[in-house]
Amino acid sequence: MNGASRIVAVLGPTNTGKTHYAIERMLGHRTGVIGLPLRLLAREVYDKIVAIRGPSVVALVTGEERIVPPRTQYWVCTVEAMPEGMGTDFVAIDEIQLCADPERGHVFTDRLLRMRGTHETLFLGADTMRGPIAALVPQAQFARRERMSQLVYTGSRKISRMPPRSAIVGFSVENVYAIAELLRRQKGGAAVVMGALSPRTRNAQVELYQNGEVDYLVATDAIGMGLNLDVNHVAFSSLSKFDGRRMRPLAPNELAQIAGRAGRGMSDGTFGVTGEASPLDEGVAQAIMDSRFTPMKKLNWRNAALRFGSVDALIDSLEASPDNEHLVKARPADDLNALKSLAQVPEVAARASDGPSIRLLWDVCRIPDFRGISHAEHASLLESIFGHLHERGTIPEDFLARQIRRIDRTDGDIDALSKRLAYIRTWTYVAQRNGWVRDESHWRAETRAVEDRVSDALHERLTQRFVDRRTSVLLRRLKQKEALLAEVNDKGEVTVEGEFVGRLEGFRFIPDKSAQGTEAKALKSASLQALAPQFHLRADRFYNAPDTEIDFTDQGGLMWGEYAVGKLVAGAEPLKPMVEVFVDEAAGPEVEQKVQRRLQHFIDRKIAALFEPLLNLSRDEELTGLAKGFAFRMVEALGILPRAGVAQEVKDLDQDARGALRKHGIRFGQFTIFMPLLLKPAPTRLRLVLWALANGLQEFPEAPPPGLVTVPVAKGAPEGYDTMCGYRNAGERSIRIDMLERLADMLRAEDSRGGFEAKADMLSITGMTLEQFADLMQGLGYKAERGERTKIKPAQPTEQPPAATAEAPAETAEAEAQSDVAVATEVPAEATDSTEAEAEATAADPASDEPEVEVFYTFTWGRQANRGPRGDQRQGRGKPGGKPRDGRGKPQGKKGGKPQGAKTFSSRPPKKEKAIDPDNPFAAALMGLKDGN
Repeated sequence: MNGASRIVAVLGPTNTGKTHYAIERMLGHRTGVIGLPLRLLAREVYDKIVAIRGPSVVALVTGEERIVPPRTQYWVCTVEAMPEGMGTDFVAIDEIQLCADPERGHVFTDRLLRMRGTHETLFLGADTMRGPIAALVPQAQFARRERMSQLVYTGSRKISRMPPRSAIVGFSVENVYAIAELLRRQKGGAAVVMGALSPRTRNAQVELYQNGEVDYLVATDAIGMGLNLDVNHVAFSSLSKFDGRRMRPLAPNELAQIAGRAGRGMSDGTFGVTGEASPLDEGVAQAIMDSRFTPMKKLNWRNAALRFGSVDALIDSLEASPDNEHLVKARPADDLNALKSLAQVPEVAARASDGPSIRLLWDVCRIPDFRGISHAEHASLLESIFGHLHERGTIPEDFLARQIRRIDRTDGDIDALSKRLAYIRTWTYVAQRNGWVRDESHWRAETRAVEDRVSDALHERLTQRFVDRRTSVLLRRLKQKEALLAEVNDKGEVTVEGEFVGRLEGFRFIPDKSAQGTEAKALKSASLQALAPQFHLRADRFYNAPDTEIDFTDQGGLMWGEYAVGKLVAGAEPLKPMVEVFVDEAAGPEVEQKVQRRLQHFIDRKIAALFEPLLNLSRDEELTGLAKGFAFRMVEALGILPRAGVAQEVKDLDQDARGALRKHGIRFGQFTIFMPLLLKPAPTRLRLVLWALANGLQEFPEAPPPGLVTVPVAKGAPEGYDTMCGYRNAGERSIRIDMLERLADMLRAEDSRGGFEAKADMLSITGMTLEQFADLMQGLGYKAERGERTKIKPAQPTEQPPAATAEAPAETAEAEAQSDVAVATEVPAEATDSTEAEAEATAADPASDEPEVEVFYTFTWGRQANRGPRGDQRQGRGKPGGKPRDGRGKPQGKKGGKPQGAKTFSSRPPKKEKAIDPDNPFAAALMGLKDGN
């Protein structure tokens, strides 16, 4: 020691400017060296001094990094890498309280006892070191520095409620990653800082935090070692840590060292707990705020006077006990454990036979276990390195190249890259040792380049996993109250400040599904604010869009192209539905009103176009009395009324009233009263929607496919569904009402009391097989009696298509003719196949004597006379009953019955003749009889 050297212990809590003071003092001397606890902090201090004096006079020496210019004046080192015997003017040891650390304490204690500057020596650290320093370095002076800002305990707080510019501290990699992932989801992301990171990765992560890209930092206790960050709040996620051997609670002074990172300069800071950490004891919290801790009594020590006569002598010297009451022998460190392991290897023991080889073995054993795989794996690697160095003097380049080549990869996840980074640190350390490789400059540059590549890849993966740049950018811009720039492409994809945030579907913003929870809320909030101008532009375009771009769905939705922009809701009347729009609240009332008006215009025009006959009927002021009431019933029923439900009203209508209603296209059918124009597919589709709205249905039934005469009965459909579709249920199938009326015209000519068979044209217009037609007739109220008979081939079958009824309008007859064409395609395949098969069989065996058998059905009316369809009210009809059959199954006349056409006479005066009802099914026949008279 140099007795003339000034020794000062600058002690105090964090944020007192101790490190800054030491840098100023060192630069006041011609030469100097400063020892720092972390490689990360050493790099930070090196960068500061380079910025002041330039790189040509500043050296950086750590276990894995060595930058030594030829004209070096100032050395910035980790404490373990501080060069000895250089005789610099100034020496400083930072965080001197680490003399009590179980793992590294002996190194700091050695520097405390043996490292001195020729002019000035500074020990920087906590005030708890005053006693040991005074006892071990009696000539030391003491300078107390007070904290420049207050530190306040704020208790427990959820991570989701963590204030911006906070650092959350975890004590394991798993814990750090879990917290960072939670912050990404809820706050847009976090930077990650751990001691195991390379300076390059750590600096890149810190830059994310310092420049405001993220507002949160997740770190290990490494941030407690003097790293200067703009942190306002420090939160502990745990109050215990693994010290290499066991889990132990953190001492109050250790908590204070970390909590003290909150508040920089004159800015106050706060600290607290979060996650599963229990609130701090009131006394502990107060002690941290007041910087009052139990003074240290003993420091860890390991003998520095090593003997290299033999391996055993070296081990004994390393295990020597101190002779000072303020010192305690350090527990065996990794290097001593490695030495003991290698001493048991015969080959190593044989090589380590003299002083130089034992020194070499000790130097190899001091390679840190960066990989942390296992003690045996580390010892095996050291054995290999020692063998090469002892045998050749240097590590073979091909061996070193193979090791580095295996690590030089940037693929994989965070864990894989972290392992590679730990592996390359081993070879970076080896390359930094003087004389261990032939071309030191090359291998130092090579290992540094690989470390940089892996570090950059690790930073990228950390950022990808724990930073949502999109959310963090939007939240930062919102916090700065700046206008956000939003863009919407032709696919509806929304970008804000260049970041994809979701899709604009109509007038609703759909956030990106990858965002969840608080992140999704923040994303939506920022996006909607930026989208306000886009909503107005889109509303203007929608308002001026033609009706062809808008449509309604079978469920009452209103679509603009492929996007839902609203839905129909029930109005005061079925033909006057209202509109409910789908517009985000952030778009504003003006946009909402514009969209609502446009949709209301659309549906009003759609109803006016498709239901024009019905609307004209409702507005006809010439209708009066019963006709006006019946018109109201038609409008209310959306243009289709089953006749059975309004039989009395129809009966009460006189001929003038009926004529007035027919002018509006109303057809008085036998089964249904309807407007043929409203049976087209478009009106039918809209009618179903309006009917479902008026009846408050939760799920709207869909219309049958257009062009079909019959369709299967919809099971479970609401009552009245078949009528609104323009069909009538009959058996297992429903038949279109206009075609049903054509069928009714044919049935009028048949003897429904005596029985009749289905004609070919009946099957043709329905498109059914005979069995299906029988089921249909039973659904209409007829009885169907099945029979079999010998088939008689007609000589020349002649069938004429039925003529359109006099009552059907011209356009209806034309529509029915078109329906006949469509029906032809609906004949079941099995019926056709059966006919063809029979024809082929007959052709194959024309001489066959076996008679063919055919199935036939005889239909008779199955209801009482006063309930039957009007076409069955025949003269002389009694109760339903079949006539006797001949051998061919044909009905015979009744024996002994009243002669056909017999006349009756009465003495009463003739009654006034009643006008013939043109809707009477026998109107034409009656008129013929009248004319014949």
